[in-house]
Amino acid sequence: MILDLDIGNTLSKWRLKDVASSEIRSRGAVWTREEWRPGADIPDLDVVEAVRISSVARESVLHDTVTLLRRQVGVVHVARSTPEALGVSCGYDEPGRLGVDRWMGVLAGYQLTGGCCSVDCGSAITMDFVLPGGRHLGGYIIPGLRLMKESLKLGTRNVAIDPDSEADELLAPGRNTVEAVNHGIYMSAVSAVNRIYSEVCDREGIALPLLLTGGDARVVSRGLRIPHAVWPDMVYAGLETCYPLTAAERAGRLAGAPLPPPVPPLEKVRAGLAFSMLL
Repeated sequence: MILDLDIGNTLSKWRLKDVASSEIRSRGAVWTREEWRPGADIPDLDVVEAVRISSVARESVLHDTVTLLRRQVGVVHVARSTPEALGVSCGYDEPGRLGVDRWMGVLAGYQLTGGCCSVDCGSAITMDFVLPGGRHLGGYIIPGLRLMKESLKLGTRNVAIDPDSEADELLAPGRNTVEAVNHGIYMSAVSAVNRIYSEVCDREGIALPLLLTGGDARVVSRGLRIPHAVWPDMVYAGLETCYPLTAAERAGRLAGAPLPPPVPPLEKVRAGLAFSMLL
């Protein structure tokens, strides 16, 4: 089995992938912590022959995790952000300072679509743009839904936005404090994604496929005006492209990859942007 780890600031997500069939056998998540130890909430390392890691946690957390895994697993790959990989050139002045989860998403999105806007809806909402030809422009970081709620300090932080809510409902004025907070935060997040996407595409003169991942991708997806696809395994797919270990991965088949979303005409993107600027 292959163990893929996506270690975030809040959650450490994992999945087990069969080497022979390239099928996902199990998956889960635990709170990111200083000591990552085997238990009921993580997979049995005895069945693991290789590990691939994407981590944005503190270096001490990554170090302890790698030390533990290398005692029990033969091969451990740790992804890093680099100036160039797989035909993509990093747009950061200091590539090593780009969050590796964002870099994995960029690489996966580029392999799928040949140029895209990748959006990760986690603790923060990050947006990265890579053009056809592989030039990564850089990106944007805005607070995620939970961070925005915590910043208001109104005692509503533990009342989550229902991911199955309809967008029309979430965009309507709230009729109590919890609704007002949730709907305001939701409006801020989806408005930012819609506006940033349109502004960058207008400036670059090209509309790009839009891909979403992360824990809040489903709920953010409901409010977007732009055609898009939700890809829960996008960071894992980046690990697959960097460290292909199965026959399917070496052939370029990425686990859980959606069909590339349709791309709106640039004229329609610009018209929507112009209309929003008049409001």
